[in-house]
Amino acid sequence: MSVTFQLPTALHILDGFLAENKYLVDGKPSETDAVVAEALSSAPAAEFTHVVQWYSEVKKNKTPAAAEEEDEDDIDLFGSDDEEVDEEAEKVKAQRLAEYQAKKANKPKTIAKTTVTLDVKPWDDETSMEELTNNVKSIEMDGLIWGGHQLVAIGFGIKKLQINCVVEDDKVSLDDLSDKITEFEDYVQSVDVAAMQKI
Repeated sequence: MSVTFQLPTALHILDGFLAENKYLVDGKPSETDAVVAEALSSAPAAEFTHVVQWYSEVKKNKTPAAAEEEDEDDIDLFGSDDEEVDEEAEKVKAQRLAEYQAKKANKPKTIAKTTVTLDVKPWDDETSMEELTNNVKSIEMDGLIWGGHQLVAIGFGIKKLQINCVVEDDKVSLDDLSDKITEFEDYVQSVDVAAMQKI
């Protein structure tokens, strides 16, 4: 609703009305007061004492409709204005986090393992390959599992032992394993890693 005035005439009429009434409708601030005050656009001259008083009162006290509009503008559609809801959400969040940590702690950790193929070379063709194999397989370490083996010819009647094993990376060092195999000096000339594959 828009209102326009012929200012001098309207101010005289309004001043006369406001001499007997505090507000335009029902003796209390209303939307009508706000609309008329807005139509004036600025404070009236001091000669209209009742209008000046009314105008300052209307501008000072917002009307209920204007207050409602401002309240609606203050509503946070995406946030929570209720502290209990925030506390409840924090409790749920903390509970879920605790459940996740407990589940994670109970979950067995993945053990890194590697399949290794070793080439164990004897001194000569007179070395007993059966004793060499038994000595190598007699080595026991935490995290070491021996697998299959075979004898592979390398030339001049000499065969090397090719043996598979699975090692846990955190528990078994291949250097230590090679050193333990080379301790059988009567049988072993050298040890090489032929192949490795992470499991």
